[in-house]
Amino acid sequence: MSSHRLLTGIVSRRTFSHNTTTRFLTKPPCLGIRPSHQSKALTKPRLLSLETIHNYHASKPLASQPEIPTTPTSAVLPTTPPSDPPLPEYTPPTTGLLSKLPPSWVPYAELARLDKPTGSYYLFFPCLFSTLLAAPLVPAAIASPAAVVGTSLLFFSGAIIMRGAGCAINDLWDRNLDPHVTRTQLRPIARRAITPFQGLVFTGSQLLAGLAVLLQFPFECFWYATPSLLFVACYPLAKRVTYYPQFVLGLTFSWGAIMGFPALGVDLLANSAALTAAGCLYTSNIAWTVLYDMIYAHMDIKDDAKAGIKSIALKHDKETKQVLTGLAVAQIALLAGAGAAAGAGPAFFIGSCGGAALTLGYMIKKVDLKSVKDCWWWFVNGCWITGGVISLGMATDYLLKYYEQKKQEEKPEELESA
Repeated sequence: MSSHRLLTGIVSRRTFSHNTTTRFLTKPPCLGIRPSHQSKALTKPRLLSLETIHNYHASKPLASQPEIPTTPTSAVLPTTPPSDPPLPEYTPPTTGLLSKLPPSWVPYAELARLDKPTGSYYLFFPCLFSTLLAAPLVPAAIASPAAVVGTSLLFFSGAIIMRGAGCAINDLWDRNLDPHVTRTQLRPIARRAITPFQGLVFTGSQLLAGLAVLLQFPFECFWYATPSLLFVACYPLAKRVTYYPQFVLGLTFSWGAIMGFPALGVDLLANSAALTAAGCLYTSNIAWTVLYDMIYAHMDIKDDAKAGIKSIALKHDKETKQVLTGLAVAQIALLAGAGAAAGAGPAFFIGSCGGAALTLGYMIKKVDLKSVKDCWWWFVNGCWITGGVISLGMATDYLLKYYEQKKQEEKPEELESA
């Protein structure tokens, strides 16, 4: 070791542990001694105790000596990024359809929401509305009840499939958000029962099945249906950028309000009355979608605020019932406009429009937006109550027109036979 290093390194710059009882170091050389004496002094180094060295440092602190930290070690360590919250224990279904499936199929059935079919019904009702409203507008003759029922069944199967695909797309988008929301913590991708890649493959298979159903309709329906996929993919993104993702959901779920017309052979581009009716019915269903999904969003309002998810319920929490009332008025007015454009009769305006006004008004008055259980009850049952009365009024109007036309067709035959 050179004398230069000994002269500059006066003392070891080590931090002493409080758990160390005794540590020995060589006595620091004096800067004032001559090199000849310094070398002699270094031949017999003196051993100093930890206490002596500590007193030396306290009396003559070095400028470059590091200070011993007084804060706890944990306070200066870099913090780790927050991880997903612990998930509650998952219990496999013991009742219903899912309890009958093989265990390996259950996560995929949950991903498609087969255990919660209300969303499929909300997707189906606009298809049923447009089918019933379009039936009297079919060229040459009113569509037969068999054609209406067959078309409706195709729409129902398509609604189940495409709603499942939409839910899978939503869960793929929200796989990092769902663990932070109580209601969605145990969704299959959130709880890692299936991987995102498996969910993507399953979504692709659902879309292919939906295409197979779509091809059972007249080919014009393919061109009308394809643009809706854009809204299906964009809805989960809307929750991140706007407080009104329910409007994007409305654009998606209401698309069936257009599809019934080409499904029965009504050319929207050549029939202005049908085009007006379809446009009014579509916007009416958008208002209905925003209305019921605003009630649905109140179930997650606290978790959404923590997770940074936007919704119309968060934006208008204090005036929700006023907003719901405005949406109901818009829905009924546009529904009446659709009926007027299609030439609907009194059964439609009394049954569909009047029935919707009564059921929606009662629901808005009764729903307790602070109760998750009550919001869920009205979301599930409001689908059948409001959707049912609208369908019943449309079906009655259609059947009255159909049998009236049948009577008119039978009269010439009776005259000829007489």
